[in-house]
Amino acid sequence: MLELRPITEDNFLDAFRLELAPGQERFVSHPIRSLAQAYVYRDQCRPFGIYAEGTMVGYVMVIYDYDIPEYDIWHMMIDKAQQGRGFGGEALDRVLDYIRTGPFGDSDRVALTCGKENPIARKLYESRGFSATENGDEDEIELAMTLR
Repeated sequence: MLELRPITEDNFLDAFRLELAPGQERFVSHPIRSLAQAYVYRDQCRPFGIYAEGTMVGYVMVIYDYDIPEYDIWHMMIDKAQQGRGFGGEALDRVLDYIRTGPFGDSDRVALTCGKENPIARKLYESRGFSATENGDEDEIELAMTLR
């Protein structure tokens, strides 16, 4: 079973060591950039390491948009050596469990973006209840869901 652990001074270097598979850099930012954003948005976000059997296998950040209000999932990635083992779906389930606790505020809406040329990620998100919205840009689509 996977678990989410907050990124701290004890494990941030493990996050920096995570690697994307070739070609995935265009779909998700590396945790180095994401942790810089987490610092800037520290009052409304939480970065997590995704752990399997005590080893960090991925990274994800949850951010709360007070203006909408909604929860957003940013920069979710699984290390290239750990892909294809079902960790992405299980990690997404853990993230949604965390969001259900309302750590930053009340909202049933969860959104994320997905590269238009990334059908594997889109299939994963849709399998968990996300649907495409009308928002997005030339490279990405927004997917959202309502938690119940």
